[in-house]
Amino acid sequence: MTLISMLIALIIERLAVRSEAWQFLFYAKKYLSVSQSSGLSKLVSESKGQYLWVLLPGIVYALVLWLIGSSLVTLVLNTLVLLVCIGCWHYRQLYKQYLNASERADNEAAFLTMQQLSADVGLTDADLSYGQRLVWLNFRYYAAVLFWFAILGGAGAITYALLRQMNEPASWDKPVKLAEEGDETAEFVEATPDIPAVFQQLMFWADWVPARLFGVGLALVGHFSRASAALLAFLGDFSTPADKVVTTVAKAAEPLPDDAYNCAEETACMVQLAKRNVLFFLALVAVLTLSGWLG
Repeated sequence: MTLISMLIALIIERLAVRSEAWQFLFYAKKYLSVSQSSGLSKLVSESKGQYLWVLLPGIVYALVLWLIGSSLVTLVLNTLVLLVCIGCWHYRQLYKQYLNASERADNEAAFLTMQQLSADVGLTDADLSYGQRLVWLNFRYYAAVLFWFAILGGAGAITYALLRQMNEPASWDKPVKLAEEGDETAEFVEATPDIPAVFQQLMFWADWVPARLFGVGLALVGHFSRASAALLAFLGDFSTPADKVVTTVAKAAEPLPDDAYNCAEETACMVQLAKRNVLFFLALVAVLTLSGWLG
């Protein structure tokens, strides 16, 4: 049923235009707002309570499924939950704006669009190419969610998606200052909200295994020798953030000439690389399902 839910959710996500109610950010903000004005406010404000606050929605969801005890209902609810947790219409729209700007050779509009995307997702590395940023988004909004869904079902997808949103500046409704065009030394995010350390720590560990599995997939669907060499440097690394791991391996897996940097060719190649990697992950889930490792 895990594979069936994944396939249905991915097909619907690609073909249907989804409203705000089908975006996880909508529910993350609601949950945060309700928590701050209710008895859950102590959990949000205390570092130890924040661990429980993040896990609570997933625990409640798993409990509800256990009480219902129906395989069909579980399949339907898990599919709906996964559909809400994957993808992001806001970033897809920004990507379309970037493609439109590239088609009309408007480098300034393309730059500002990618700056906005990077600011919203919380990327601060000015050396990342446009394609690397898109690969990172693919990891955060597809691959990592699918990983935790395969391991823990809908509860895992909900918990990861909540962590993801709580670690993005755009989720906190705070103003974000963008770098000026041509300022190569400026960071994408100059004024970010204070994201609680607990959320950042949990996000690091939630991304640790999926990032390296994602790297394995990149090596298998891309330039194997270069990508595998880059990935080996991070296998026993417990300090490097996941975005550094994913973007470094992605760059090695899809070597391009220097003149393709930050152009439509580079972004297209990187996006196709990420899509092939998702297909690899689905194939892996299918093999594990047929062998009885997954339900």
